[in-house]
Amino acid sequence: MSTVADWLVAHADLDRVDRDALLGAATGLTRAQLLARPERTVPRAALGRLADWADRRRRGEPVAYLLGRREFWGLELTVTPDVLIPRPDTELLVEVALALVDGESRPGGRAHSERPRLLELGTGSGAVAIALARERPALDVTATDLSERALAVARGNAARHRAEVTFLHGDWFDAVTGAFELIVSNPPYVRADDVHLRDLASEPRHALVAGADGLDAIRRIAAGAGGHLAAGGWLALEHGWDQGPAARRLLEEHGFGDVATHRDLAGHDRVTVGRRREHRR
Repeated sequence: MSTVADWLVAHADLDRVDRDALLGAATGLTRAQLLARPERTVPRAALGRLADWADRRRRGEPVAYLLGRREFWGLELTVTPDVLIPRPDTELLVEVALALVDGESRPGGRAHSERPRLLELGTGSGAVAIALARERPALDVTATDLSERALAVARGNAARHRAEVTFLHGDWFDAVTGAFELIVSNPPYVRADDVHLRDLASEPRHALVAGADGLDAIRRIAAGAGGHLAAGGWLALEHGWDQGPAARRLLEEHGFGDVATHRDLAGHDRVTVGRRREHRR
């Protein structure tokens, strides 16, 4: 027989937050319930599952993959090793996108079509597209990804949360047609030699790494976005904490105006936006 307290002590080498998450998932108990009754017996079936999860966590597998889920923007999303695990930092991209959409809808903003079109590039789990579709049902949301397996995860998440999103298979702009009022992306932006990659070994490398300087994907998106944006439309890109100046420079080089960078809660550059000029230079 093993109690909650026994299991926590036996696995004290694991992070406490991870232990609580695994124990809660295996027993169906909340953290408050676990704390309130540490003498509670852990069912034998749960102990077997916990032993497997603890071993895999020690080998570096993220808790989100062990449990098959991650919360983002208040939504519980399915995640698998085929998709990047959504991070809290990426919620800033959703906030910025919503502000851009709402700003354009106010009096004095540029008139939209009856249903404004939004495109997310490299959707992965679908987290950003689904959050935006849920927050603004009037948007016509399209999301693309190069991975069919990732799209399967995203479609399942959208169906679960009843989010109206059109998912397309293709590399960046390859599968899309027409013009969009807003394009957003959280593309790969990690340098190929970044030492932190060893801590991300379980996640899909193609969703993380973007060349020697981490800017390859941002370069491609900045170069191609103008041809897929309506006049006056916005591009919003997430990037690394030290890539704000480079992202701004790339957008300006490709003719974007009103270029600006938004900072995350830690005060780091995180999302850069630019607006397609009404008239091309």
